[in-house]
Amino acid sequence: MNKKLNCIMLIDDSLDDNFFHEREIKKADLTNLVITKNSGKEALEYLKSKTDPRSDLIFLDINMPGMNGWDFLKEYNQLDKELQGQAIIIMLTTSDYADDLAAAKMSSNVSDYITKPLTKEMMKNIADKYFK
Repeated sequence: MNKKLNCIMLIDDSLDDNFFHEREIKKADLTNLVITKNSGKEALEYLKSKTDPRSDLIFLDINMPGMNGWDFLKEYNQLDKELQGQAIIIMLTTSDYADDLAAAKMSSNVSDYITKPLTKEMMKNIADKYFK
């Protein structure tokens, strides 16, 4: 990948996971900006605010209190296409539950499903797969 992504968003209620994943993303040197949101609701509010830059890539956890990843996707699908942007959404989770994997494959908004932790190598593979 020659060009850096403008923005990657992490949506996860775990501050530790967000810290670690942000560090791995920065090590991979694939983006200019990493935005972390601690809940699906917080991420939706950010997206609705029309704040730029728009995320090129969103890592979404499934198991979060209040609004889980699936609830976030339902609300995200209701957003204007302009607010959604062209983001690639990847489920980044500890869940290896077969039903979660099947639901992710059925979702038109989810491009991939990977298990934590996110690594520098995973980031490079994602960049090669989705951002050539």
